[in-house]
Amino acid sequence: MISESLIVNLLIILSAAWFLGYIFSRFGLPVMLGELMAGLILGPALLDVVHTSDQIELLADLGIFFVMFYAGMEMDPRLLFNHIRPALATALGGFVLPFVLGYFTSRMFDATVFQALFVGMGLSVTAIAVQAVILQNMRIHHSNVGHIIMGAAIADDIFSLVTLGVLLGLAQSGTVAPGAVLLLLAKVGLFFGFTIIVGEFIMPHLTRRLTDSGGKAFTFAMIVALVMAFLAEKAGLHLVIGAFLAGQFVRREIMDKRIYELLNDRFFSISYGFLTPIFFATLGFHLEFTWSGEFLALAGALTLAAVIGKVLGCGLGARLTGQDLTEAAVVGIGMNGRGAVELVIASVALQLSDKLLVSGSIAEPLLTSNQFSALVLMAFVTTVMTPILLKWAVVRSCSSTEGAAFCTLLEKGRDEVE
Repeated sequence: MISESLIVNLLIILSAAWFLGYIFSRFGLPVMLGELMAGLILGPALLDVVHTSDQIELLADLGIFFVMFYAGMEMDPRLLFNHIRPALATALGGFVLPFVLGYFTSRMFDATVFQALFVGMGLSVTAIAVQAVILQNMRIHHSNVGHIIMGAAIADDIFSLVTLGVLLGLAQSGTVAPGAVLLLLAKVGLFFGFTIIVGEFIMPHLTRRLTDSGGKAFTFAMIVALVMAFLAEKAGLHLVIGAFLAGQFVRREIMDKRIYELLNDRFFSISYGFLTPIFFATLGFHLEFTWSGEFLALAGALTLAAVIGKVLGCGLGARLTGQDLTEAAVVGIGMNGRGAVELVIASVALQLSDKLLVSGSIAEPLLTSNQFSALVLMAFVTTVMTPILLKWAVVRSCSSTEGAAFCTLLEKGRDEVE
């Protein structure tokens, strides 16, 4: 329901996000940093003038949905598939190393085994929606490294899904159910198999016949996106993966150019012009903590472990699969951003913890309030630092072939903004 308070809150959020995004862009920084800063300033961490609500969270979720569909439209699935080996190696290195570092860092701060495992999960996640926005803002999503990062982010989401299922099973029963894990993997395999069949053999015939009479092309695209998001959720994956793959069904190569440009413009305007600023602002709303020395030490240690683990783990995975040092560094830095996914994982752990504590199944919570807040702060810091460090790494790589391509794309993007 649209209420007066919702209208006022949206007005404040969008005005602050637009103004700060403009200021950041004038200094050569990504617009999304201004949007994050708007949430930080308006939220409970500082001024506390805007509070999140179910309606605002829904709009933020729709922002993730639309931006991932748009990202899918902009990327060629064949190029993603061509980079599957370095993407998988990158995802594996970027999942395992942060997980291990997060576990042992938490244990140093007297975390229980289960607390350390869930904290490690939070550090190992890469936010695919955040990566998509960063790559598109910098205009490098068409590059080889851009495809590796997006492919690795998808694989990372699958690793996170399987690991979360194992940890939840351990927390509730003390054992792992192999049947449940195999069923989960089978559903994921069926989902991607269905996606390949539909994308290669059915969608090209439908999209070539699309017209925009009465806006029906947009309606068709929304139906495809919703169906894929639903199927992704049924497979146990996040809906953003379904939205991303749905966007690949209506890409430039398989449909009328005029219709594609109309759809591209509409999805860009709705996502980046309206919903994405709300999404990044709400990330800032989650940042609420106490300034105690114990908390700051924990948050600082976990953030350091998260950055080192993700950059080194992903960079090593990319390097071992043939990428040069420059590309490996860009991949490692590019995979460092977090977002909403690890907050969802932490929230699930908190909800299960409350249930198990009430039933007497566990004596200690699966996550403490300090650990949860530290994960939120880590997500915010890594999301802020990733586009800044990525731009620095890209500009420094201009002497290499890939770096020269990056710089050309960056210059083109800067001209478009101006």
